[in-house]
Amino acid sequence: MSEESWSNGTRKNRIYADLRRSVIMGHCLPGEKLDIRELARRYGTSITPVREALQMLHQEGLVTIKPHVGYLVTQVTLKQLRDLMELREILELAAVERAASRITGQQIQELEQVYRGYTGDDDESYSRYTAENRTFHCALAQAAGNQELTEMLGHLHDRLARFMVLRRAGATMHLSHGRIIDALRAHKVEEAAQAMRDELTETRAIVLERVIQEQGDTWALDGRREQGDGA
Repeated sequence: MSEESWSNGTRKNRIYADLRRSVIMGHCLPGEKLDIRELARRYGTSITPVREALQMLHQEGLVTIKPHVGYLVTQVTLKQLRDLMELREILELAAVERAASRITGQQIQELEQVYRGYTGDDDESYSRYTAENRTFHCALAQAAGNQELTEMLGHLHDRLARFMVLRRAGATMHLSHGRIIDALRAHKVEEAAQAMRDELTETRAIVLERVIQEQGDTWALDGRREQGDGA
């Protein structure tokens, strides 16, 4: 891909999207160094859009900037992952309980339109399901009427994206979301909260199990390895 084929406005975003997908799908491993010059050669562009793309990933918590080392795929300990999931439960339950009492018919329709259907078991599909899940939960938080809550949840979903893809929930996501929507439509706070709690509990169990089984050798699971230090 040549630099000339990209406008200044799309170069950074395309590099960002491609690198983000690689991190989320595990093609770039935790602790792996992302060399700016090598990436610039790969994308056929200058260093500037690569650096800007990496900065965007840094803001999402997917890339760590280490002085005198450079850009590295962020490492997360098992304790940190559990803490992030606990925080997600706190925020998601607060959002759904608030949304249940005030959500509008238009907002219900928007939630129903998020899911585009189960189409496959490949990386591209799982990446899309993860993105759709983020969209759904952020739209729900928006219905709660708190913009700060919406932004916090969005950032949290970004940090969890590479773990959430392990959920592989494309075939069942619409079922759990359907339960939540039904409760919201009826403005039943307790039922909405329980449906959300069930989804989060199942997701947490599956993700933690798969992280340990499938990627335990690449994640700093015991908390003793620091970001960017390798072993």
